Amino acid sequence: MKKILFIFLMACTLTSVYAQDKTEEELKEEMAPKKAEISKLQKEVKSLQSQIDNLPGWKFGAFGTVGANFSWFNSWYSQGNPNVSSATVGATVNAFANKKADNYFWRNALNLNLGWVKFDDRDDPTDDDSFRNATDVFNITSLYGYKLSEKLAVSTLGEYRTTILDNFNDPGYLDVGVGMTWTPVNNLTVVVHPLNYNFVFSSEDSVFESSLGAKIVADYTRQIGKIAFKSNLSAFQSYKSSDYSNFTWINSFNYKLFNNIGVGFEFGLRGNKQENLDFQLAEFVDNGSVGTEPNFDNLDSQLQSYYLLGLTYSF
Repeated sequence: MKKILFIFLMACTLTSVYAQDKTEEELKEEMAPKKAEISKLQKEVKSLQSQIDNLPGWKFGAFGTVGANFSWFNSWYSQGNPNVSSATVGATVNAFANKKADNYFWRNALNLNLGWVKFDDRDDPTDDDSFRNATDVFNITSLYGYKLSEKLAVSTLGEYRTTILDNFNDPGYLDVGVGMTWTPVNNLTVVVHPLNYNFVFSSEDSVFESSLGAKIVADYTRQIGKIAFKSNLSAFQSYKSSDYSNFTWINSFNYKLFNNIGVGFEFGLRGNKQENLDFQLAEFVDNGSVGTEPNFDNLDSQLQSYYLLGLTYSF
């Protein structure tokens, strides 16, 4: 038994010495075929995943971003408010539920972005030290299409946009229309609906108005390795007046670090003259109605935007 153990230990020692004696070039030569094998397997996995994605049936998915920033100052006299605590918290959710069949498709998507800010000057007992709403975006869409070919379909779209923390459905926008949908590749969907009605819900009837127009939606979703991104443009062109037109463009990026945890970034742009006018009229009233009353002709049109950077979790 001792002899067998001695021989085993000698074999392990010689193997270790042999491995250590290998040169860098020899190790690289051994590694090259293994890398080629891994690359081949990755291509096979990608091909299988593509076949899975093209199978009929429902597909579900979601990912979100959470961002937070906290600060606390005590007797920091170099700034105007030496005793201040502040915080910013935000979260986004992007989810989808899509069904694919031989002769039709049904695609549903949800985008939610909520944010809160807090600024507490502890030397001022009258200031507001609570969290206040900062970002409030809610967007849900449902697209149904009957295929004329693999890339072209007759379609109908319903899209609803509003805020949910403050002023729910005031304003709220509901687009309902029919037209065509083009899907040149699996990741890209382009919707063109020349017959679309934009319902606007608001208590300010003098500013917001519903109208008939054209709806254009472009959505691109892609995952490359650890990087996933989604870009969605939704635009309405009113036939009545360009003052009633609007667009929203939201872009989301996610880089997976480990497991389902990653780093995410989302930014959005919006152009909406009706919302701009409503806000400037409110400021005009708050300032004592001094100066010229804002209207669509003298409107200081502003491009709305937001962004959020933080950790993400993919479902």
